[in-house]
Amino acid sequence: MRAVLEIKNFTKEYSQGKKSVDNLSLSVMPGEIHGFIGHNGAGKTTTIRAVVGIMDFNEGEILIDGHSVKAEPVRCKLLTAYIPDNPDLYDYITGIQYLNYMGDMFSVDRKHREERVSKYAELFGISDSLGNLVSSYSHGMKQKLALIGAFLHEPKLLVLDEPFVGLDPKASFHLKKIMRELCNRGNAILFSTHVLDVVEKLCDKVSIIKQGKLIISGNIETVRGFESLENVFMEVAENEK
Repeated sequence: MRAVLEIKNFTKEYSQGKKSVDNLSLSVMPGEIHGFIGHNGAGKTTTIRAVVGIMDFNEGEILIDGHSVKAEPVRCKLLTAYIPDNPDLYDYITGIQYLNYMGDMFSVDRKHREERVSKYAELFGISDSLGNLVSSYSHGMKQKLALIGAFLHEPKLLVLDEPFVGLDPKASFHLKKIMRELCNRGNAILFSTHVLDVVEKLCDKVSIIKQGKLIISGNIETVRGFESLENVFMEVAENEK
């Protein structure tokens, strides 16, 4: 079975030879929710930005459903949806205009577009606000709008950077369900978060990165052993050189 996301020996080097990410390799398989965790500055966001094609890199290869991010950037973007930790949306259009823009970008037909907008807007409780300007939205509402836009084309790979920040408990509950439903259809998710309880309960696999290097990666049960994921993370973060 081919990986939906395969990162091979990825290295990102900044000025003066400093490596933000050093020779990182991991894969995310169809149907898999993969947690990506580490302290601030560990290299998570750098890796994610390279995966979604908004940051160049020095060495290695990143493949999405077998296609190279470097050689086939447009093809890879069509297969991917990305939600950063602080979505920067267009303020002076309405919510529904933003969603229609996203639908047009990914060639989502009118029938599926309307069905998905209706479904997700209802779940996230923003149906009545879609006619309002995005500038009037709270941070949490913008997060919900960005998520709906990402779900519209049912991406082969969904990449999320701290997706639960700003969401109320009800929205977080529905997001977890949507993530699992998406993966049950053979798609895959890579997401970073500092909420280790979510990783422990939601993810199939987890990777821990420290100072740009992958320290441990595997099934949740294997990585955790008989401890909590929080304990494992703290041990790795404190002890690994």
